[in-house]
Amino acid sequence: MPSRGWGMLRVRPKTTSIFRSEVMSLVQLYIPSDVARFTVSQLGEMGLVEFRDLNADVSAFQRSFVSDVRRFDEIERKLRYLRLQIERSDVDIYDFLDEDFAGRSRGPRDIDEMEERINAHESRVLKLTAAYKSLQLKHLELVENKHVLEEVSSLFSEITGRQQPSVTRGGSIGRSGTAAGSSNRYDTAPLLGRTDTSSRRSIGSMDAARAGDALDFDVEAGPSSIGHDINVGFITGVISRDRISTLERVLWRSLRGNMFLNYIDIEEPIHDPKQDGPIYKSAFIVFAHGESLRDRATKIAESLGATLYHVDSSAERRQEELIDTMSRIDDLHQILENNNVARINELTSVSEQINTWFTVVRKEKATYHTLNLCNYDANRNCLIAEGWCATNDIAAVQSALHIATEDAGSNVPTVLQELRTTKEPPTFIRTNRFTDGFQNIVDAYGVPKAGEVNPGLFTCITFPFLFALMFGDLGHGFLMTICAGLLCFYERKLAWLAKDESMRMFYSGRYIILLMGIFSMYTGFLYNDIFSRAMGLFASGWVWPTDSGGEGVIVEATKLAHTYAIGIDPAWHHASNSLLFTNSYKMKMSIVLGVIHMTLGICLQVPNALHFKKRINIIHVFVPQIIFLFSIFGYLVFTILFKWSTDWYARDASGELTHISPPSLLNMLIYMFLSPGNVSESERMFRGQAALQTFLLLIALVCVPWMLLVKPLILRREHRKIISEGYGRISTHVRVSTEDDVMGGAVVLTEQEEMEEDDFDFADIMINQTIHTIEFCLNSISNTASYLRLWALSLAHAQLSEVLWTMIFLPTLKMSGATQPIAIVCGFSVWFNLTFGILIGMEGLSAFLHALRLHWVEFNNKFYNGTGVKFEPFSFKAILDEAEE
Repeated sequence: MPSRGWGMLRVRPKTTSIFRSEVMSLVQLYIPSDVARFTVSQLGEMGLVEFRDLNADVSAFQRSFVSDVRRFDEIERKLRYLRLQIERSDVDIYDFLDEDFAGRSRGPRDIDEMEERINAHESRVLKLTAAYKSLQLKHLELVENKHVLEEVSSLFSEITGRQQPSVTRGGSIGRSGTAAGSSNRYDTAPLLGRTDTSSRRSIGSMDAARAGDALDFDVEAGPSSIGHDINVGFITGVISRDRISTLERVLWRSLRGNMFLNYIDIEEPIHDPKQDGPIYKSAFIVFAHGESLRDRATKIAESLGATLYHVDSSAERRQEELIDTMSRIDDLHQILENNNVARINELTSVSEQINTWFTVVRKEKATYHTLNLCNYDANRNCLIAEGWCATNDIAAVQSALHIATEDAGSNVPTVLQELRTTKEPPTFIRTNRFTDGFQNIVDAYGVPKAGEVNPGLFTCITFPFLFALMFGDLGHGFLMTICAGLLCFYERKLAWLAKDESMRMFYSGRYIILLMGIFSMYTGFLYNDIFSRAMGLFASGWVWPTDSGGEGVIVEATKLAHTYAIGIDPAWHHASNSLLFTNSYKMKMSIVLGVIHMTLGICLQVPNALHFKKRINIIHVFVPQIIFLFSIFGYLVFTILFKWSTDWYARDASGELTHISPPSLLNMLIYMFLSPGNVSESERMFRGQAALQTFLLLIALVCVPWMLLVKPLILRREHRKIISEGYGRISTHVRVSTEDDVMGGAVVLTEQEEMEEDDFDFADIMINQTIHTIEFCLNSISNTASYLRLWALSLAHAQLSEVLWTMIFLPTLKMSGATQPIAIVCGFSVWFNLTFGILIGMEGLSAFLHALRLHWVEFNNKFYNGTGVKFEPFSFKAILDEAEE
């Protein structure tokens, strides 16, 4: 069977821009049944088609290929089991993928052979694992039995050491607690003739006499030599160490103290296959009167998870049983080793192919899931599929269909044709590793509507620039650039970071961070700020007097004829009014850049209106909005630039000041509304200012009803004109189903589409327009004020940087003596860590979020709807990446 790799299918798409989404086409495929799986698999390798569900009214359990999906679900379950056993056995999984098998179209025979191999491996691993667990359980029983035998033998040995060899007891124990003819020395002897040790403890309610009488017997003959009237027996077993105290309390209360318990902690942990881990246990022995009490003690011990073992009362038999048990443990240990070696070899063989098998199974399961979206045409013996793909990629899709037909060995080709439709297509924006991060920022707010201007193009520059205005520091930007540059340079070696949940965000946004660092270096250069220090790269425009006049005396710098070449003059960093100057500068700059940014957003309404053929939005939405914004805030920007470019301390020929004082722009803007036509002398900037402000205010007021009323009234007039001329709504689709029409290339739809527009409702349109008008007018003010965060965060960042320098690192530089080098090293370490953690980490995150807000709210709400649906093609790569996560 001929086969071709995915590398032969790559068709280079036409050069496109991210300014708009790709032009999409709704295509219909007539796929012969014997080629269907090969065709869908080939399209999955390419990832260019998003299939539509043509069986939406059919449940998932009634679709044609549900049995195949279940088959591969079962195979995937077996692979998950095998991988779990591999991980538990600490076998390395080979990072190997058989591209020759996983990357091509596979026939039914290939899949059957793979399934047989997986089933054979699973069967062998199941048998070996079951045998291994069974052997482990047997090994556990033998080890516990060994400890019990050792404990009982040790206990009886200690009793023997405290007894007189010739003494035997045959009398019964009375209620008085003493046996007939008993000697007083047994009444005063310790219980069991010994004292407790750290590892062995005893508990019981028999007094010393009763215990001595009951347990003082001929050790060689065993407890059975005691008279039947005494009837003292014992049970032995092993229990978890943390439950031994519970066993003591329950036995004491249940048997009312008529018992004697002795236990010893087993020093080494015992591997329990049921718990799949080592467990610390204790061996115990319980003496009690009568069968009923021993039965009750047995049930209590078993209910607490104890394992009971029978121990013979004869010392010789115990010794023989101990020797036999230890021999069986050695034999079983060897069997376990052999079984484990066989399991490891089997799992190693599986680990070499498991990645390939997972890839193939997931691809096949996804293929049949997609086939379930298609309709089956019994008359033509073919599957009918519909899906969206980029118009530029139709040639690549056709090439894939041709290769799939060759791989299947069929002579009947798959038919592809485009459908005319008014359905809104999904949004497909081609991105690369650089633009992908910025597009994700936009998509987090909302996916662009098909054909809508994509803010992602502008976000690539405006986002890091606005971030840098708040973060501007040459040193901090340099550190950020170095970190991001390393992520970008070694991106292939560090690709594993994308799978780590905590590092995925940084790796995915490495190019965003890189640009943020570069722009921060640029703005830091303009601010003349590097780690809160100034740089004298060019000749200063100010000169300080040589005689400062002493400490605490304020002196004035002399302005020279030239100005500092680029950025802020370093002389301002040493001035007492430095904060006033930088505040004024950054505040005004924020307003200017904010108005420019919002103006760009409003201007983007024009290409949107032209694309969607809504020219009414240009004349009656864009024009009044831009006029309204310029008449108020455009004028404010003009006054800021005018104030910056005017020398307010210039003098005329007679030496008098040409201006009274620099005016307050905030007061000027407020009184422009409160007192139109009147400008106080202290606020006057130029001649005719009052008349100009009145004119601009009137224009702004005229724009409000223009935005509010004109568009709805025009739409109502057009609607009435259509109704009066008797035009009706025409169906947008024609259903054609004959074979002749199909072969002739007519538009064929597999379902009746209802794409009729909503009925015209003037009230709804009027309400909607009112909301948008009020929102725009209010947002013009609030959004402009919102850009002041550029100034506020920049100020906070600079001041915090200054605090860290002056309070932590600078004092070490002023120290003297032998300790200065040590102090400098320690001070620098603390300062650098705080700088990296607080100023770059926390402050960087804060500036990032504020820049995100400025784009999502202040910029996007001027033109962007974001109501689209993202294009999600059927792609094996996306499916496999999602499965790995």
